[in-house]
Amino acid sequence: MHIEPGVVDGAKLALSLATAALSFGLIAKMAKDDLKTRPSLGGLAGRTIITTTLVFSFFEVLPHHPVGVSEVHLILGSTLFLMFGGAAASIGLALGLLLQGLFFAPFDLPQYGMNVTTLIIPLFGISHLAGRLIPKSKAYVDVGYRDALALSTTYQGGIVAWVAFWALYGHGFTAESMASIATFGAAYMTVIIVEPLVDLAVLAAAKSLRKATDNGLFNTRLHHTAT
Repeated sequence: MHIEPGVVDGAKLALSLATAALSFGLIAKMAKDDLKTRPSLGGLAGRTIITTTLVFSFFEVLPHHPVGVSEVHLILGSTLFLMFGGAAASIGLALGLLLQGLFFAPFDLPQYGMNVTTLIIPLFGISHLAGRLIPKSKAYVDVGYRDALALSTTYQGGIVAWVAFWALYGHGFTAESMASIATFGAAYMTVIIVEPLVDLAVLAAAKSLRKATDNGLFNTRLHHTAT
């Protein structure tokens, strides 16, 4: 989902600053909501350290390949959301992306605003979808394949939509841009197939290891209902 250097440049980068500011506002809202549910800044900080470490590892360790207009990454955004909550997941995505740019890919830093937007706004979307889709009487460890697929599809679909937007914004509606976007979108379907299975495997492990995962370092909804 990294926007390649040169796709958007010059004065057009100003829009990415505005969308990044919006993304940080959404992160702040999710953090505020998280602290209302569990008023522990230390707990949120602990979850954020875990998610940041995981996201950094996802970017550097998991396979990622340039395809079309961008790169295909297994980011596991829905997995992070289910396990650690929207606030920690969003902060971890923003910080992990920043650390990856600072230490390993400084050429990506001018695109940071676009990339953080591409990750955070879809995550905010699935935080709302989860509230509508998953009953308050159900803990996340009991989520089934259909719900996991819906969350993953929404998140990854949001990423593809934002990548398409940046490509068209930067290069216009050319045949080359459309072909590159189509190639990238098709490749991302493999992520949509894999991520729900990862979600279910991780949730099953959390359920069997409840003594280790029912604490402040994990999402409250992981083992508990919202009622």
